[in-house]
Amino acid sequence: MSLFNRAKIIDQNFTDFVKSEKFPKSDISLSQNGTTTSDLISLFESQVCSRHLDLKARTMKEEGKCFYTIASSGHEGNAVFGKIFSYKDMAFLHYRSGAFFIERSKQIAGTSPIYDLALSFTASSDDPISGGRHKVFGSKLLNIPPQTSTISSHIPKAVGSALSIDRAKDLQIKERELEDDSIILCSFGDASVNHSTALGGFNTAELITHQGGHVPIVFICEDNGFGISVKTPKNWVQDSFSNRKGFKYIQCNGLDLIDLIQKSKLANDFCRKNRAPVFLHMKTIRLMGHAGSDIEFGYNSKENIEQNEFNDPLLYSSRILINNKCLSKDEILKLYEHSREIVNYVFEEASIGPKLNTSKSVMKSILPNSRENILPAIPKKISREKVFGKEYQRIDQPQHMAKLINYALTDILNQYSNTLVFGEDVAKKGGVYNVTVNLFEQFGVRRVFDSPLDETSIIGTAIGFSHNGFIPIPEIQFLAYYHNAEDQLRGEAATLPFLSKGQFANPMVLRIPGLAYQKGFGGHFHNDNSLAVFRDLPGIIIACPSNGVDAVKMLRRAVFEAYINSRITVFIEPIALYMVKDLHKPKDRKWSFKYPNVKDEITIGEFAVHGQGSSLTIISYANGFYLSMKAKVEIEKKLNKKIKIIDLRWLSNINIASLMKSVGKCSKILIVDECRKNGCYGEGLVVDIFTASTKPLKIRLHAAENSFIPLGKAATVTLPSKESIIDNAIKLYNE
Repeated sequence: MSLFNRAKIIDQNFTDFVKSEKFPKSDISLSQNGTTTSDLISLFESQVCSRHLDLKARTMKEEGKCFYTIASSGHEGNAVFGKIFSYKDMAFLHYRSGAFFIERSKQIAGTSPIYDLALSFTASSDDPISGGRHKVFGSKLLNIPPQTSTISSHIPKAVGSALSIDRAKDLQIKERELEDDSIILCSFGDASVNHSTALGGFNTAELITHQGGHVPIVFICEDNGFGISVKTPKNWVQDSFSNRKGFKYIQCNGLDLIDLIQKSKLANDFCRKNRAPVFLHMKTIRLMGHAGSDIEFGYNSKENIEQNEFNDPLLYSSRILINNKCLSKDEILKLYEHSREIVNYVFEEASIGPKLNTSKSVMKSILPNSRENILPAIPKKISREKVFGKEYQRIDQPQHMAKLINYALTDILNQYSNTLVFGEDVAKKGGVYNVTVNLFEQFGVRRVFDSPLDETSIIGTAIGFSHNGFIPIPEIQFLAYYHNAEDQLRGEAATLPFLSKGQFANPMVLRIPGLAYQKGFGGHFHNDNSLAVFRDLPGIIIACPSNGVDAVKMLRRAVFEAYINSRITVFIEPIALYMVKDLHKPKDRKWSFKYPNVKDEITIGEFAVHGQGSSLTIISYANGFYLSMKAKVEIEKKLNKKIKIIDLRWLSNINIASLMKSVGKCSKILIVDECRKNGCYGEGLVVDIFTASTKPLKIRLHAAENSFIPLGKAATVTLPSKESIIDNAIKLYNE
């Protein structure tokens, strides 16, 4: 037996040590906490099945039949959490949660956790949670949303889910999915507590608790002492969390089922009763290294590895079973080998199952399943008058974009009782640009509230709320600030339908004031002219209106898509156009618009065409469209011909065929994009148009320079302008 094949050594050790009754010390008896024999045997059975899943996965990996070898071995004590906490408590799980998953499955008759996990390990398209897209612990029935990179990116959304429970109960949200008295579980490794994402989640939970709010969550830190190859400093987790204000700290021995049961019950009772966070610190070990490709001898001594292997939780459990006369050593060995036979057989069957083999099949679940929601009725006039108050008297007057978006949010909050508006400064202050002004007074702190200054927690909280039937409308204060939290959208929200075959979704409308052209304010961090970070997010809707009336109609549609189709929309609001009222000259009011009828919407992908000329077509959006409209009169005068300008409005879901039909006979297309040339949406649009065209075209991309935005008078020199658009249009026409 190879010295480096620790899986085989651990497997053989179990049999040898049980036969010789060579066990680590464990003197706790069943009578100390009222645990029954059947409970203990069930837990041990789940532990053993989880171990054999790990062993079989490694042998089948060598055969090319299995594609995942991060083992749960050493963490099998988490089976106790699968028993003590109800399956109605949503669980965001660490990637070493095999025993938890198996034990929780026993709470619902008719489940087949071994087969389901085997399908996932072997990437079978029959896998009931991800359909073969990734190895994940997840189940709609068991209330376990799937996670992939559970370093710590799931912690903020777990906090948001916990916050949502009592909020949904208080607001009587009919769409809520979690039980009113439920709690949230969130497990992670000891190294994960150092990640900024984790710290943001912990801080948000502590802050809300400090303010008197309810965050019923049990943080489960499965502490094996390692982060891949790096040792966790001694007592680091305990010293960091044992005295953390607002948290109930409970430490348990992850090797000892009796202690785990006792401490888990304590955590469960405290969290459920007090609706406050618990930090359940499970000290355990890690067996078989970090993953199948990890050679632990490269960073750990042979003595330490062998000591950990002797402290195998399955050996601890075996001793407890024997000491309490639950099972004999022969019965334990028989159970162990019988479980091996079952797992081996199930794995072999699962490995021959169908696989994803086409791009269409892989991409099928990028969009979530539609909800069976009935759209709330549009409020009656008397209701709207009451909500708007004095502002209702001005609603028929032309307004700028900021005011019209405020009206739209007012109507949306009035119509959809499960919507929430939150972010930095959005409540009493009404936002930096007064876009959310008066909403706090009209709808109260439960529905319109300020967040911590932490973008990660803002988006994470939104994801968590949407797990419980809410449609959150969070705000990131400036586009540049989004980058602090982009993994919450990219790695968590966007991937959830993909990894769950659409069974789970986290719909939201993420409002982000952004883009450039602000005068004399902020430099790059308030004038970020790059949307490239959104371009490659499958399934996400990207909206970017150029004027107030479109913004209203598009925002309504975005909320509709969230409520009915569980979609995520990133709603980019061009700050520089918030207060613009005029187009060509002061006080012409040609960029002020009346608030549209409450039924009016703009469907996803629907663009606007201005003008009928065929000599030149300009395609743009947001500030670029506004500047193109300013340039239109002079371009037509210089050419002595009419031109056409298209406002994309939606930057995703662009219907190229329809766009080309609108371009018509025109063969010269100028794409004006205010974002940086490298990575802008116009860059991809050039390719799409060329590919779709059946005739020779001349296309020019006029985008911003690949530069950050400076402060002061130079703030717009790298950007398209009215003058540069005219210049590029004339040059293109004359080519």
